[in-house]
Formats: sequence, C-alpha cells, structure tokens
Amino acid sequence: MSEFVSGTTRGGKAWTPKFVDDIDQKQCIGCGRCFKVCGRGVLELIGITEDGDIVDAFDDEAEKKVMSVKEGANCIGCESCAKVCSKSCITHRPLAA
Repeated sequence: MSEFVSGTTRGGKAWTPKFVDDIDQKQCIGCGRCFKVCGRGVLELIGITEDGDIVDAFDDEAEKKVMSVKEGANCIGCESCAKVCSKSCITHRPLAA
C-alpha cells in the first residue's frame, strides 16, 4: 500500500500527484503565468503593502503583487503552475494516504 495518494495514468502507469503546498512570495514577481495555466481557481493575485500587509492586488497601497494559494483543496496535483513559473517559487507535496 502506498503511503501517498496515487492513481493510474491512462497508459496504466502509477502516478503520485503532488498538490500545491506554498508560494514563496518573496521570490514571486506576480507575472500571473501560474494563474493562467490553472483552470481550477487554486491561485489568486494579492497585493502586499510596504509594511507587509496583504491587500487587494489592485489597491493603491499595494507595493508589490504576488500570487497566493486561494483554494488549495481545488488542486488536482498536475504541477502545471510550477512548470510555468520562471522563479521556481511554487512548491508541491504528495498527500498522505
């Protein structure tokens, strides 16, 4: 028995999905590539003020825009977001069975 949630590909090979775990917001540039590739509503763009407070991405006080995990439970473990991230700031982990 596998210690992680796993499945089978269409070709019959075993596959262990890795679900979005975290986004390094210090490294994220807010380009939105990950957001565009994910059709499941997992991610959202947020704003961070000069003081480090989280605000709406389009708030005038937003000093920086970065991605955040909005609905991690919607992630299917495809890792497409990490594959398109030019800054490698998205981490994934398998889910314990």
